[in-house]
Amino acid sequence: MNEHRLINLLLRSYVGLLFLFIFLPIVGSVVFSFNADRFPSLPLGGFSLHWYQSIAADPAVWQAFRNSLKVGLVVSLVSTVLGFTAAYTDFRYHFLGKPVYMALALLPPTIPVVIMGLAMLAFLSRIGLSGEIHAVMISHIVMCAPFAMAVTRMRLAQMDPTLEAAAWNLGASQWKAMRHVILPFAAPSILAALFVTMAVSFDEFAVAWFVSGLNETVPVRILNTLQGQVSPTINAIGTLVFATTIALVLLAQLLLTRRRKTA
Repeated sequence: MNEHRLINLLLRSYVGLLFLFIFLPIVGSVVFSFNADRFPSLPLGGFSLHWYQSIAADPAVWQAFRNSLKVGLVVSLVSTVLGFTAAYTDFRYHFLGKPVYMALALLPPTIPVVIMGLAMLAFLSRIGLSGEIHAVMISHIVMCAPFAMAVTRMRLAQMDPTLEAAAWNLGASQWKAMRHVILPFAAPSILAALFVTMAVSFDEFAVAWFVSGLNETVPVRILNTLQGQVSPTINAIGTLVFATTIALVLLAQLLLTRRRKTA
């Protein structure tokens, strides 16, 4: 028993150190965003909202947030629709080449982001969209649709395939069965996919940096600020981005938890 307790203690300590390693820099950034001093140092120079006031007065930051919000909304909606249709195709149909279809559908997140950014830049330049806000939307949809597919496919995997067939036998058309059987069952995962894809899009930097041009998103704006100067406003912007992303992920997790309880 003592040996098991020791192993459990070591495992919990390891997990705790891992989380500390991951989140300590983020916590530090949040804390220093309220520091009155320009340079991060301990003890803090005092509590201040000056850096938040600075970004609130910066039109470039507001434009970056508007761009990120616009991109995130479009990307989450389109990615979720594409992800759901791909997941439903995998759930319902059997056809030649299905493993290849699934591999291609899930491929984009496995591609290094620098390669993805260069590829999207080359493609979008050929069709005259490079440097437009639509270029960021298209690139993020390619990256986010597999996440939506994975989330909704996990939910559909818990559904009895005969339910839809039973609705057909009772006289429902395929569209009615989709509306009254499939969509209500998958609704929590569809909403979770919306939040997850928006979080991924809102936080993505590398591909957006390649294709956005002058239409900066928030992560791209942070990098451009870093290139010009080391400013504490970066901590404030990063805190807002982190809070937004975590809120979206938590909402998605709540919906997925609800899904497991009601399944």
